[in-house]
Amino acid sequence: MGIIKQVSRKPSFGDHMSNESFITLLMIGVLFVLFSIAAIFVPNFYQPQNMLNLITNNWFIVIIGIGVTFLLITGNFDLSVGGVIALTGVLAVYFSQTANASQNELANGLGLPYGVAVVLALLGAMSIGALNAFFVVRLKVPSIIVTLGTMMFARGIAQVITQGAQRNTSLPSEFGLVGNLALPGTSIKLSVLIMLILLVIAFIFERRTAAGRRTYLIGANADAARLSGVKVGRHLTVLFIISALLAGITGILLASEFKAGVSSRALGYEFDALVVTLLGGVSIMGGFGSVLGMLVGALILSVVTSAATGLLLSPDWQFTLKAIAVFIAIMAQGFALSRRKS
Repeated sequence: MGIIKQVSRKPSFGDHMSNESFITLLMIGVLFVLFSIAAIFVPNFYQPQNMLNLITNNWFIVIIGIGVTFLLITGNFDLSVGGVIALTGVLAVYFSQTANASQNELANGLGLPYGVAVVLALLGAMSIGALNAFFVVRLKVPSIIVTLGTMMFARGIAQVITQGAQRNTSLPSEFGLVGNLALPGTSIKLSVLIMLILLVIAFIFERRTAAGRRTYLIGANADAARLSGVKVGRHLTVLFIISALLAGITGILLASEFKAGVSSRALGYEFDALVVTLLGGVSIMGGFGSVLGMLVGALILSVVTSAATGLLLSPDWQFTLKAIAVFIAIMAQGFALSRRKS
């Protein structure tokens, strides 16, 4: 009778990692490769200022990406963020504009103090999040359908208030302060600092709180989470409102930066936010992903976009290049995870 010899495989470094950490490291490697290729073919791409711009220029996508990431981990979409950004900016301008400033209707607003205008505009943004949650949680409508509808609804309200144009006159002097304020001695705007603070808060929420763990549990199996005592409906409602609030903060900062409320602002931002979450390894089926991965995805998108601009590619080719990068990255993630399991 033969003796079967069992050969044990020596554990590798990657065996001790979670799948989220493994995918994040993989995408960091992809980021390094893409940056190296861009540095070879794009003149002056590796210059320190350009490297700083890669981090700071897309702060708005990172902020809204935080909310989109947590919802996607639960298996839900939020495609309303672009419309919420436009609506919040327009509301902030309208509430702040001097009342009866001129015969031009677009120059007249409610004349409220800027702080009050911001609070009311953010409440308007959060109401869109609450509307999303009502349809998804109470009426069981798929989130992708609901948030597409509320995206158009929010942008439609913004278009009515601006009459399809923009509001940029009769504003108080402090309106443009927050969006253009830079850190002393640097060109880094306050918006970037706000992004970093929100990232730290999101990371702590994800890794160090019971609510963060419940988010993953809901994404893995909502029924099991409900049976284990998790109030799934309440949790999803909070996440939808937070996502809308983050989009609202982005809308306030952009409106302040450009001193205008524009109904067409943030067109396509909802898809860019979805792209960076997928690039960062967040599963479209839920239960998997991380905020850190989303940040890496945002940097990858920034490198691809900046390289395309440096190569003087047309916007159409830039869009195609982003699509190819996303497709390759997601395929690489799936292949790496399957090999890891085997």
